[in-house]
Amino acid sequence: MQKRVFLQLAGTAALFAAVSAAAQPVTPIKFQLDWRFEGPAAFFLLPVAKGYFKDAKLDVQVDAGTGSGAAVQRVASGTYDMGFADMAALMEFHANNPDAPNKPVGVMMVYNNTPAAVMVLKKSGIKSVADLNGKKLGAPVFDAGRRGFPIFQKANNISSVTWVSMDPPLRETMLARGDVDAITGFSFTSLLNLEARGVKAEDVTTFMYPNHGVKLYGNVIIASPKLIRENPAAIKAFLAAFAKGAKDVMADPDASVEYIKQRDGIISTDLEKRRLRMAINDVIASPDARAEGFGQVNPGRMSLMASQVSDAFATKTRVNPETVWNGSFLPTKAELNVLSTPRK
Repeated sequence: MQKRVFLQLAGTAALFAAVSAAAQPVTPIKFQLDWRFEGPAAFFLLPVAKGYFKDAKLDVQVDAGTGSGAAVQRVASGTYDMGFADMAALMEFHANNPDAPNKPVGVMMVYNNTPAAVMVLKKSGIKSVADLNGKKLGAPVFDAGRRGFPIFQKANNISSVTWVSMDPPLRETMLARGDVDAITGFSFTSLLNLEARGVKAEDVTTFMYPNHGVKLYGNVIIASPKLIRENPAAIKAFLAAFAKGAKDVMADPDASVEYIKQRDGIISTDLEKRRLRMAINDVIASPDARAEGFGQVNPGRMSLMASQVSDAFATKTRVNPETVWNGSFLPTKAELNVLSTPRK
């Protein structure tokens, strides 16, 4: 008799717990990417497709973007709750809009190093960064590598260069046909774009910013102040689910590209597999990322970057590193242990 009552009570408790869990409200999150549905977008699309966000009681909508600056603006305007943007773009927004009521804040570092690089064709005769002196460089005016070039220039004693501006689709084309001597861009974007224009990878020299004295952070997950104030638990849940998905992507990058294909059926699967692996190796699982820990930042390095961005971008006010970053929402150390070596 007592055993039967116990079992009935246990069953009732389990049912009550299940009903309570099901009754928990689902929080909608509109998320703005920095760019199109390309390889690195797998880090956000996989946890959506696998239901990791759903399990965390989040209804996450991931939209393609048009650049980091636009992602910051859209989160600041309240159009999006969270987003993915270059830390330098976030710093610039803060420093140029000191009185803005809704300045987004970085909550998890994903690209521990900037993907920015200078790329040249070997036939140009440019063999070192010193050879960039007096050369003609091309990039869109908003390109992260171009915006941060004064930092690269100072670190490598480059006296002067001439800039040619163009729309993004023309950047690699102009380098390939010799209209410019070099271009700036994200390494995993421009190199593959050059290949698509008939330039072989072995004919390109890439000067990665992190390898030449420029230790800028790259892309970071950002959150709106409104979400931080009103639902900090949703941010914590988002980042934990994201980290779970990131571990899956790191374990099998090639399989992860399928989730991008589901959102954009015209992508080249092979191309995006390469792009994703390049992003992982260059900026996500870099030596700096392994030293600092996935998702985290080094305060001293962040302060240096804030000073460098203030100078290079000639911002209205100095960047305050303490206002652009909030690491209190990060998952546990165990949950952030995602940097396994990707399979070759």
